[in-house]
Amino acid sequence: MTKTETILSLRNISRTFGNKAAVKDVTLDIREGELFTIVGPSGSGKSTLIRMLAGLETPSAGDILLRGTRINDMPANRRPTCMVFQSLALFNHMTVGENIEFALTVRGADRKARRERARELMALVRLPQEFYGKSVLRCSGGERQRVALARALASDPDILFFDEPLSAIDYRLRKILEMEMKDLNRETGKTFVYITHSLEEAMVMSDRIAVMRDGEIVQLGDPLSIYNAPSTRFVAEFMGQVNLLPVAVDGNGNRVIEGIGAPVAQAFRAGPYSSIMLRPERLRLLDKGRRADVEFDATCFNFYLLGSRTHVHLRRDERTFIVELSPDMAVPEPGAVVRVGFDWADAVSVQGEAP
Repeated sequence: MTKTETILSLRNISRTFGNKAAVKDVTLDIREGELFTIVGPSGSGKSTLIRMLAGLETPSAGDILLRGTRINDMPANRRPTCMVFQSLALFNHMTVGENIEFALTVRGADRKARRERARELMALVRLPQEFYGKSVLRCSGGERQRVALARALASDPDILFFDEPLSAIDYRLRKILEMEMKDLNRETGKTFVYITHSLEEAMVMSDRIAVMRDGEIVQLGDPLSIYNAPSTRFVAEFMGQVNLLPVAVDGNGNRVIEGIGAPVAQAFRAGPYSSIMLRPERLRLLDKGRRADVEFDATCFNFYLLGSRTHVHLRRDERTFIVELSPDMAVPEPGAVVRVGFDWADAVSVQGEAP
């Protein structure tokens, strides 16, 4: 599916509680069939925003449009949408099958049709068929997550909203469910709108990401563009580990990298930015005669094994740099002085407070 047609639009949406603005003048288009993720720290406004989209909160200002029709005052139960909460909100007195069939039961579907649909959805979310009569109280966390997904899909919504549903699940299972969520989005063609505070979840699952801070969307784009070209220091740091090299002006009025003294490249000499950003994989050790546009010495402080990757932390004066080693490179001993560098083609200028 080509995800270009807009299904849900926000136009200057705001939500205030007393004197506090939880969401401020947000304008956004969500495309049909995409997995759209809203990320941000606690208090950024993401939960309030998704509750307005689902009809659980009313905007203080602005409009929400579903396929061009204003739905601000439409109750949640009349919208073609469904919400999966962090708590999952399953009915503990019911079996797996009864939970999945709940929306169909309310609609008056006959028992045979309900059971057939429930079993179809169990297969879709990878629940064994023998779980149909199992109490949800006897299900594991991952199984309960799958029941909640199947129950949400049973009502055949156009849009599914997810309020951090994986946050209470252990790391290994969360990684599995992240991929299954992305697969489910592809298989069903439904629009998924997902909120999380986790960079990893957003990067793994999303077609597009909106980064929120203090009630506003500060950057919107696909995961790689936000990761590689953050617009501000906040986004750069929120979207993973970074090296931020502050830029200063020397006695001749030229921009230089503070603490290193290297002149800033011509392409970076203009504009209102405060730092040069490099991801750990873009900063490299210069052994075996390798060269870079900018080079300097630093001392190895420690190293960290991250599965197939190794991060080395280097120190120069009071500043720490993070280098991601390629698999063929030896890890320097702590205390060793090494040559490190980067090319300007791998650098990004970012705005924000100096580190």
